[in-house]
Amino acid sequence: MQIELTAADGHRFFAWRTGPADASRALVVVQEIFGVNPHMKRLSDHLGSLGWAVITPALFDRAERGVELGYGDADRDHGLALRKQIPDEAVMMDIEAAAKALPAGAARGIIGYCWGGTIAWWGATRSRSFQAAVGYYGGGIAATRAEAPNCPVQLHFGALDKGIPLSDVELVRQAQPDVEIHIYPGAGHGFACEDRSSYDPAATVLAEERALAFLSAHLG
Repeated sequence: MQIELTAADGHRFFAWRTGPADASRALVVVQEIFGVNPHMKRLSDHLGSLGWAVITPALFDRAERGVELGYGDADRDHGLALRKQIPDEAVMMDIEAAAKALPAGAARGIIGYCWGGTIAWWGATRSRSFQAAVGYYGGGIAATRAEAPNCPVQLHFGALDKGIPLSDVELVRQAQPDVEIHIYPGAGHGFACEDRSSYDPAATVLAEERALAFLSAHLG
């Protein structure tokens, strides 16, 4: 269901909430650059069906409300343009508001995809609200690889990702030897999204198994 949250600076924004309200484990799920679109809602609902309390904040609401993009070139350009309008500090205020809206007392994790993969990394390094973080193909992680995580982190990358060369993944690995990194042969960017042409079902299943095991291990 759609709810409204308020960030520390007074910004009011929408979020998608799903899963049991009294769950002992909870996740902030972070969008791609295509908004909280049908794919992100399905993904959030799927995690909710597994017993996680989930909040997926509409981060684009700071630039344009109600954004739900598809996966064509024009949609991608629209999403990239919106992302440029939102300061990183504002993004993190919205992430913190989402974390606070999770069930009281629940162990909290963060998982993100694409742009959200980078934000999930920041959730580990720029926040103390989470006990574990998982990032899928975050293109900005290499640029901020020197930041120190405050919780365990697991990262997923496609070996054929045209936007994130394996040399960047290796830089992250060298800078963060304690971070768990998985690379999927034959997979490209966005491999875990069923609406993309790059969707890789086998890599998606394996990555989810790893991600859920990692989150369960650290969130109880």
